[in-house]
Amino acid sequence: MLATLKTRAAALAPELSALRHHLHAHPELSFKETETAAFVTQKLTEMGLQPYAVAGTGVVALIEGQAGGPVVALRADMDALPIQELSDVPYKSTRPGVMHACGHDVHTTCLLGAARLLTELKGEFKGTVKLVFQPGEELLPGGASLMIKDGVLENPAPAEILGQHVFPRLPVGQIGLRPGRYMASTDELYLRIKGKGGHGAMPELNLDPVLVAAHLIVAAQQIVSRRANPKMPSVLSFGKVIANGATNVIPDEVYIEGTFRTLDEAWRDEAHQHLRQLCEGLAASMGAVCELEIRRGYPCLDNNPAVTARVRAAAEAYLGAENVIELDQWLAAEDFAYFSQAAPACFYRLGTRAVDGRFAASVHTPTFDVDEQALSIGAGLMAWLTLQELAGLTA
Repeated sequence: MLATLKTRAAALAPELSALRHHLHAHPELSFKETETAAFVTQKLTEMGLQPYAVAGTGVVALIEGQAGGPVVALRADMDALPIQELSDVPYKSTRPGVMHACGHDVHTTCLLGAARLLTELKGEFKGTVKLVFQPGEELLPGGASLMIKDGVLENPAPAEILGQHVFPRLPVGQIGLRPGRYMASTDELYLRIKGKGGHGAMPELNLDPVLVAAHLIVAAQQIVSRRANPKMPSVLSFGKVIANGATNVIPDEVYIEGTFRTLDEAWRDEAHQHLRQLCEGLAASMGAVCELEIRRGYPCLDNNPAVTARVRAAAEAYLGAENVIELDQWLAAEDFAYFSQAAPACFYRLGTRAVDGRFAASVHTPTFDVDEQALSIGAGLMAWLTLQELAGLTA
């Protein structure tokens, strides 16, 4: 079966490349993936499946093998980012300011490829494969949370769920994974510091919110450096500061946006309280007012140890043990975390950098691209992992 599957996956390479080029050229932003969902629905229907909508632009379909087996879910996200693509390739984005800069076109292509392979083999396995094409991974509240609320993990309920994500730090032909806690929670911070503006030459008549903001940005770092357990990774970053004054004008207010991330849910809640007390108290001590909004984002992502161990063993059989890499914890966030909190899960990384060093640009950059050899590897591997999990859960 292994050799047959690898041969079939390799034969799909031209088709997968064409699928990915179409998706890449026609990106859609989070929760606006209407054309993408229609395209995915069409391709699944052509395979003889019966796809249906979940959570608006989400698409779900079932591949039913022989009766009596378990259910394994496979997830891919479909949305793009508000980035202007700079790569000059034939399949570059046709939509100004929108780009598949995080590889979701690759994820969708690989899952469509895995669906094709598994559909062709449905007479040879017991159980059901639930295909989950998810919208809105890049935007709170995250499409995964909405799909779960709409019952994507019910009727039938999967015994586990697998997901893969591009990773340009690894060369094509390798994957990376990590059991246990892998990725961080993420929260969005929105601060508005209100003072009293006026002429820059008469600060005594004003209440300078810029000075308050400067103190606050520096002071807030003590939450990470002095309140957090030093063994617990945490990140507090402010990436947007707007003080719309001038060289001689002190503004009435300063607007700040930032992010807080950690790998511990209890500390996450505690840190929110520390941040709120600091913002309100420091501003008040300087005569100003600070309004803080914390938009709670994705939870921590946990890879089930047992599932991840099985995935590792199956991946080593498919790729070779030397091509399955143990990853470090990462303070990026992923809404697949919602799935990992609701069912046993494994989220792994698919190498996409060319062996000669090309395609090394990071995700979320305007020059991101992949070595398309990763497409048939990703599709074949996902199909192989599914078959192995179905067989193991059936035994």
